Amino acid sequence: MNAHDLKGRVVVVTGGAGLLGQCFAKAIAIAGGLPVLADVRLDAAEDCSRQINETIGEEQSCAIGIDITDKQSITKAIDEIKSRFGRIDALVSNAYPRNEKYGRRFEDVAFSDFCENVSLHLGGYFLAAQQFASFFKEQGDGHIITMASVYGIVAPRFEIYENTEMTMPVEYAAIKSALIHLNKYMLHYFRGSGIRFNCLSPGGILDHQPKPFMEKYNSFAQSKGMLSPEDLTSTLLFLLSEKSKYLNGQNIVVDDGWSV
Repeated sequence: MNAHDLKGRVVVVTGGAGLLGQCFAKAIAIAGGLPVLADVRLDAAEDCSRQINETIGEEQSCAIGIDITDKQSITKAIDEIKSRFGRIDALVSNAYPRNEKYGRRFEDVAFSDFCENVSLHLGGYFLAAQQFASFFKEQGDGHIITMASVYGIVAPRFEIYENTEMTMPVEYAAIKSALIHLNKYMLHYFRGSGIRFNCLSPGGILDHQPKPFMEKYNSFAQSKGMLSPEDLTSTLLFLLSEKSKYLNGQNIVVDDGWSV
């Protein structure tokens, strides 16, 4: 028996074909839920959905194309999902839109690129939340889980990036801290509507980072250090389950003590 029973629950995961998204979708399916892998890369989302269904031996997941920066794309996706399943129980905002110049060092970031990346990511999350919240309000219930970050609550530790090509993008810090406050804003705005709003803030996720970075990053953690996507799934499933029904407006940090 699953620790968190999501049987029959329809959960939309934006960025569903990404590193975290496909892991989340698989965990939701294993828990009995019906994950919808929503991604701007529809082909990739369909491949991920097919792999999930083959793994669990059932048609638990499906894929849909969505652009979180396009209102029409979002409303079309909502209509299609409702038509197929009759309802939507939760949205996991997990997409990671950015332009090709994203990730430059502070002094090299052009104003236009800063604005574009904030618009794509923060703006996209706002637009998706706006449209899904409107749907959930009419439905009478729903849950929006926003993927934030430890860098939304603490200042960067720039020393861990020394001797690497990596940096902590200034756009990322601005976006993730804003998302945590947006979560609280929506909680108060939709009070009494039956909609829940929560954030999940992970620490660093393993994705082929260089050894010097890994060693410095891990030195601030309690045991494991950099996490795998699977390390977040239990917390996500808890948030999606009935066991967290009175958890609202919170930011849950999963980072092996890195931010403390």
